Amino acid sequence: MSRQLMRQDVEPRYRQLADILAREVRSEYAPGDLLPSELVLARRFSVNRHTVRRALDELVAAGMVTRHQGLGTQVVDRRLDYNVSAASKVTHNLAELGLQTESRCLAQALAVPPEAIAQRFGLEDGQPLLCVDTLRFVDGAALLRLRHWFDPERVPDWTRRYRGGSTRALLDQHYGLRLTRSQVRVEACQADAEDCRLLQCSRHAPLLVLTSDNVDDHGRLVEVSVSRARADRVGYHVDFSSTDHPSADIAADRGSNGRQRRDQDHYQNEVSS
Repeated sequence: MSRQLMRQDVEPRYRQLADILAREVRSEYAPGDLLPSELVLARRFSVNRHTVRRALDELVAAGMVTRHQGLGTQVVDRRLDYNVSAASKVTHNLAELGLQTESRCLAQALAVPPEAIAQRFGLEDGQPLLCVDTLRFVDGAALLRLRHWFDPERVPDWTRRYRGGSTRALLDQHYGLRLTRSQVRVEACQADAEDCRLLQCSRHAPLLVLTSDNVDDHGRLVEVSVSRARADRVGYHVDFSSTDHPSADIAADRGSNGRQRRDQDHYQNEVSS
């Protein structure tokens, strides 16, 4: 046995084992690596599998590893605490964390949106929006899968101009639009087949879905964005307390509008479909 579990009279053995495994994960493993099986670890440390399982539970709770049925226990990237505010931008936020980012355009075309999205824009049945699918990479690994629904009248010739990169930068440079979030919705879902392929996660892995209403300086809705992120890699910190942006008061007024309240009730999981 390469290491001995010590201080048995001080703390439970599973916590001692969790401490050892946590140090090894930080120093000897890379994101995506698999830990030895519970049986192998039990033999190595001369403990039963229940002790190993409780130790691994500690690492799962700390966000260091995830369990995948049929695969094993996998080391994950460090979880990012992503700040969501009225004016925050994905590229800018990640750059402030010292991370290299890349946004790839997967597809873009006019499409009929789900009913919940159509209602946000006040569309009649069958009216299309501009749908832009992007995939955001951080330090070379896929982090966010995004779907942007734009009012096509506000972004003419978008598909000719956009080939990837920050959508906010293009909106500012070519359309004079500096969008802010008027409201957000955070919910959980399970990864589907496309999530597994793009985000390199297991089927049914937990995802965080962030849906944002993005408005111009006059409070007019220009975009609804839906991002899907692995819950083991991203945590959201939502802060709308700042009122230093000109659209903050407008967003508050919209929130008090009766139609706005009724529309919010229509939000369903289909916004991410």
